[in-house]
Amino acid sequence: MNTKNRILLAAAPFALAGVVLAGCSATTATSGSSATTETAAAVQDVDATLTAEQVFADNEDATTVDAEEASGSAASVTLSGDTATVDGDGVTVDGSTVTITAGGTYTLTGTLEGSVVVDAPEDAVVAITLDDVAISNTAGSALSVFSADDVAIVLADGSTNSLSDAASYADDAEANAALYSDADLTISGGGSLAVTGNGNDGITSKDDLKILGGTLTVTAADDGLRGKDSLTIEGGTISVTAGGDGLTSDQTDDEAQGYLWVSGGEIEVTSTGDGLSAATDVVVTGGEIAVSSGGGSTRTPSEDVSSKALKGGVYVVIEGGTIDADAADDAVHSNGAVHVNAGTLTLATGDDGIHADVALYIDGGETDVTRSYEGLESAQITIDAGTVFVTASDDGLNASSGSGESMQDSGEMITINGGDVTVDAEGDGFDSNGSATMTGGTLTIWGPTGNGNGAIDVNGTFDISDGTLLAAGSAGMAMAPTTDSAQGWVFASVSGTAGSTVQIVSDGTVVAEYTADKAFATVVYSGNGIVSGDEYDVVVDGVTTTVTAGEGGTSGMGGQPGGGQGGGMPGGSAPARDGQGEGDAS
Repeated sequence: MNTKNRILLAAAPFALAGVVLAGCSATTATSGSSATTETAAAVQDVDATLTAEQVFADNEDATTVDAEEASGSAASVTLSGDTATVDGDGVTVDGSTVTITAGGTYTLTGTLEGSVVVDAPEDAVVAITLDDVAISNTAGSALSVFSADDVAIVLADGSTNSLSDAASYADDAEANAALYSDADLTISGGGSLAVTGNGNDGITSKDDLKILGGTLTVTAADDGLRGKDSLTIEGGTISVTAGGDGLTSDQTDDEAQGYLWVSGGEIEVTSTGDGLSAATDVVVTGGEIAVSSGGGSTRTPSEDVSSKALKGGVYVVIEGGTIDADAADDAVHSNGAVHVNAGTLTLATGDDGIHADVALYIDGGETDVTRSYEGLESAQITIDAGTVFVTASDDGLNASSGSGESMQDSGEMITINGGDVTVDAEGDGFDSNGSATMTGGTLTIWGPTGNGNGAIDVNGTFDISDGTLLAAGSAGMAMAPTTDSAQGWVFASVSGTAGSTVQIVSDGTVVAEYTADKAFATVVYSGNGIVSGDEYDVVVDGVTTTVTAGEGGTSGMGGQPGGGQGGGMPGGSAPARDGQGEGDAS
């Protein structure tokens, strides 16, 4: 059974055909039959609640090459200038080219101005140990695998190794990376490897690429690490500087491939393009990831180059680890669905903190969007658990399908069932082009100070049956929940500044108290025990305003047209939290 219900198609603009709104945890939607121009991948009926295990159920398992499985020949190869000497069999030397011709185990040491080539039978397993090796090749790839079934590269404990390739490649070159493989490739060991991809990629496998250990430092003109069928990081310390994408898997011909999985290791990526990208799925279940893409969040996103921190064509699933992203474009992006279940995310972006074309589902973890144009954006946003902080120069939470601006309910949905959500936005704090519902959790919105937006902006209905809501913002577009919500709410035209004390008082008892993060002119509060029709005092810095629950504000129709997806940042960079500089747009 295909639980992902996805399909890969030719590139064309993405279209959202419909949104399922039944139930209070509606996180499944149907996309159109075309794909984005960024990844040439489209999705059908994605389910944002899928776990990493469920996503992988439809993916091909990545190959792990065990060096101990290599059998046959064995040799020690001493590299020396533009030649080499061999002790053993399975290796030939022709000038500055060393060729491994059979399956088996091979240990290399020394310095070579030339290349090492693997040209073994197609069923061969080859294990190569690098023990203080330096290979540079001004005419092509430093180490290339043209024929073998599986290849393991082992970095000898304590060894220091380096590979460097040509400054450019012909368009029809078969090998086009400093370390290139046509076979499944696994890198492990306790040594270090510095790879300089002068002409194109740093490390490329046309099949599966897996990193189990070692210290890898990769500098590449284009992509840093590229596993065409899959890229898996289980361990090691990896530093990548890339003129293209940092880590990528780009197989678009098979929907069970083209994925990137990080389960361990320490990863640092600086990329001109995307930090981590996959044609199908990006899955993070562990490890420590730090990404700076496109020059970081103070830069205006490029219209020509995708510079997202994490980007998946179908799914992005985060179930552990830590992610620290500073991206010119979206920090986390999926053309289908994003699911955050665990882990710690600290996201700064020049566009969206987390963006999913179809559905975003958060049921755990700690997500902190410290800088963004829009914080969380998707056609459907569902939060069941977890801690979420959002700072945005425009909308904090934005439910939009990208269909443009409208004052009518166009079918999108924000659902808050649990968790602790705090929003600081200069646009709409809580914006749905469709409807919204809250059945639990805590939602605190510090909305705009300007009158062109509101703390709440919902085109359809906003029903509350449980949970705690505080929304403070400007007066020009002030909106309250739906009048007949199961849980009562109060609306008050009261003003204060950052640091003001806001209290909700019932018959002399303080039922809620907040310290304002910013200036405000209206307050909306809903919590357990608020009864429509009863009177409550809203007290700001000792000044009391008496209101009747269920009255005041605009209810039902949003105060202004809702925003569409992918609008990008108009002009300069998004504001920062905690004193981060504004930066210059470029």
